[in-house]
Amino acid sequence: MPFWKRSTTLDALNQRSQGCMVGHVGIEFTRLGEDFLEATMPVDSRTTQPFGLLHGGASVVLAETLGSMAGYLCCEGGQTVVGVEINASHMHSARQGYVRGVCRALRTGRRSQVWQIEIFDEHENLCCVSRLTTMVIDH
Repeated sequence: MPFWKRSTTLDALNQRSQGCMVGHVGIEFTRLGEDFLEATMPVDSRTTQPFGLLHGGASVVLAETLGSMAGYLCCEGGQTVVGVEINASHMHSARQGYVRGVCRALRTGRRSQVWQIEIFDEHENLCCVSRLTTMVIDH
């Protein structure tokens, strides 16, 4: 049985992300693997803090974007997901270029999901590890 329950493309994911925070900060979905989802985000004036480093909150935006979209792809029919808890450990700073987030499931249950998101800079330094818990909602 395939991991993803919904069929989609990267173009469709990126189109859906326009006109909201995801598009505003420049997040772009770049890989949809058999059991992972990846996206990039620029390190620029939209995502840095006053001292020129990637803002920790921007890393959390990338993490929650990845986990929420992955969670949605693991739902069926009229189901959706909402984030109920997120944490992030920041380990390395980024000052320029792009960061890349990689999202994998730790649990995909009927009512809750837990996602781990790792964020790397362009030199493959691990910048942030985040864990997002989502709740599955039936509509």
